[in-house]
Amino acid sequence: MSFVVKASGILQQPAAAALLWDATSVRNMATLKDISRRLKSVKSIQKITKSMKMVSAAKYAKAERELRAARSYGVSAKAFYDNLEVEKSEGPQKHLYIAATSDRGLCGAANSSIIKNIRNQMVEDKSTAESTKVIAIGDKSRAGLARTHAPNLLLSVNEIGKRPIVFGDASAIAQQLMSSGFEFDTADIVYNKFKSAIAYTTSRQKVLSSEAIQRSKSIQVYDSTDADVLRSFQEFNLASVLFYAMKENATAEQSSRMTAMDNATKNAGELINKLTTYYNRTRQSVITTELIEIISGAAALEQKN
Repeated sequence: MSFVVKASGILQQPAAAALLWDATSVRNMATLKDISRRLKSVKSIQKITKSMKMVSAAKYAKAERELRAARSYGVSAKAFYDNLEVEKSEGPQKHLYIAATSDRGLCGAANSSIIKNIRNQMVEDKSTAESTKVIAIGDKSRAGLARTHAPNLLLSVNEIGKRPIVFGDASAIAQQLMSSGFEFDTADIVYNKFKSAIAYTTSRQKVLSSEAIQRSKSIQVYDSTDADVLRSFQEFNLASVLFYAMKENATAEQSSRMTAMDNATKNAGELINKLTTYYNRTRQSVITTELIEIISGAAALEQKN
């Protein structure tokens, strides 16, 4: 509490409205602290997103270079599956989906688009839902599909993306599938196909079983084809096209994360500008209010004197 000394030497309390802050001033000061705290938080987030953008840009450049080399694996295997004429077998068909996602998020809709694609297809094909299995590559697809289609999960693979994907990773997944005991008729590898630094498309790559390949007219032209040789050929083709799809998806993931972090950094900058403007206006309002109170207090003292 403030007091003034009058000429008579008696301590007198000035009018509360004159020298004491009113509720508006206190509220404005609290608002200033809130704005300052929020500004600090947004600036910290902006530093993080900017750093993540730079890291993703470096990883994207490396992934794009590696993708060019990986395409040699996928082109021939893709052409083999796409051009193979297979007679449809009688009876129920066993289908397999291989979801090529990542373990980490913050990459826009790169992972969710793959999960959504598989979910929609399984909902449409309700008659074959029980005989359909899913291999989840990456924690994101495993977590996303386990909530709605847990019984359909056949295998899950994680720790993908911590280091550059090599052919051995795809070969190990193909070997696990072959030794799982699930004999599929057809399969689809669902992945994001890289198009440019700002664009990708969610694509599917058809894969056939060794039995389906054996029924193909293209294979039947050969007089004798050993079953073990055909199975090894199928496993190598599957690993090749899977390696290609995983490389495509990894490049699309890094480009999507780079774009997402760039947008987040820009949005944080816009929010910082708005908060700074709001802070300055609120601070100016507090200063103006204080000046009015000082002038009013001085005028009140003059009137009393």
